[in-house]
Amino acid sequence: MPFPSPPRSPSGPRRRTLLASVAGAALLVGCTSRPDESDGGTSGSPSLAEKARARAARDSEDLVGRYDAVLAAHPVLAPVVGPLRAEALRHAAAFGPGPSAGSPTPSGTPTGGTASPSASPSASVSVPANERDALTELAAAERALADRRAKALLDVPGELARLLASVAAAGAVHAYLLTEGAK
Repeated sequence: MPFPSPPRSPSGPRRRTLLASVAGAALLVGCTSRPDESDGGTSGSPSLAEKARARAARDSEDLVGRYDAVLAAHPVLAPVVGPLRAEALRHAAAFGPGPSAGSPTPSGTPTGGTASPSASPSASVSVPANERDALTELAAAERALADRRAKALLDVPGELARLLASVAAAGAVHAYLLTEGAK
């Protein structure tokens, strides 16, 4: 009785080798990033994330200036506007270092009598004489800023996108509270 011939070895790579190669290639592709996705640039120019962060900080500081203008024109609104101003100030600080508007006091007004960088926008902001209209304008400013931040989410990397989403959501809540306060 003749023995069967030995099985013929398949030509080419084995299935395990192919699977390992595909997995390795997937890992390599997943670990690389495109140049526009980098958080820190070495070319000396600010990255997209740094620009977005600086713009968000400026927007929050401008909003604090609006709150300051409303508080200066209508001090009776301090219980409604003061806490929201303090939150806007925290949002500006969360986006990174930069000129701050001063630390809030328990009443929600800035401390000290010195002019701050965010106080300059309040000089150019016109505040309606009617308290209800002033709250409505603040609500519109908060809503517009929240919308801009929500649109910017697609253009920034993960951590900054999460921060923008959180601050945009807070801005939407501020707009709601200001609208309710105007009723």
